[in-house]
Amino acid sequence: MSTAKRGRLQQPPQNRSLERGVEILRAFRPGASLLGNGELAERTGLSRATVSRLTQTLVGTGLLDYDRGRRAYRLAAPVLSLAHAMRSGSPVLQAVSPMMRVVAEKKKINVGLAIADREEMVYLESVRYNRKPTLRNVVAGQRVPIELTSLGRAYLAAAPDEQRHALMAHFKSRRTGGWRELERQILAAIENVRQRGYCVACWQPEVVALATPIVADGHPVYVLNFSVSTQAASAAVESELAPGLLALAVSMRRMIEAM
Repeated sequence: MSTAKRGRLQQPPQNRSLERGVEILRAFRPGASLLGNGELAERTGLSRATVSRLTQTLVGTGLLDYDRGRRAYRLAAPVLSLAHAMRSGSPVLQAVSPMMRVVAEKKKINVGLAIADREEMVYLESVRYNRKPTLRNVVAGQRVPIELTSLGRAYLAAAPDEQRHALMAHFKSRRTGGWRELERQILAAIENVRQRGYCVACWQPEVVALATPIVADGHPVYVLNFSVSTQAASAAVESELAPGLLALAVSMRRMIEAM
């Protein structure tokens, strides 16, 4: 059973039609922007009859567009307006984004802020100010895997035990090989966060990323990261960037707690 399905079963009863409609919308990702009823049924685990009813409703409400030629659906413009409303209406982003931008410009680095969503991290803000041009362009709303990234591993260090164990079991179940080494890396990163406050990962070629969790009462766990495209050794990058990462995280946490 996937982490997503297990999480839904553990939640109190909710409106099933609404919950299933949300699952339809969640199925659309970069690289999967045009989906037919069969593909949506496969991605959500819902029956084709249920998917057909839901997609018709979502088209009627304006959240999906139907491509008659391809007999498939894509997200409609109102979904973008919802994302914009979230970003512009978030007091946390309004407060911390300027702080992130100042540091990114001063140090000529990339600065990102993310939260967990199921088994992935979602960028809330991404300020790209790298020293070296790179083909990887990270924007708000982009998702990255928890188990491979400094963002995700820093989150695991701060996540409740039950959630961390469930995620680790999920990662193990979908890995056909190499799990022992990946688990070792994740556990080492978690220990590094607990001992030093941050962890390091190099999951993209010539990219070194450091991350630290920001835990504030009444808020989800945020994770702040610094990254650079470089051929330098990760230890040198870590030594240079870690103090600034931790200092910014403290300032951001105080800002968030004061809201």
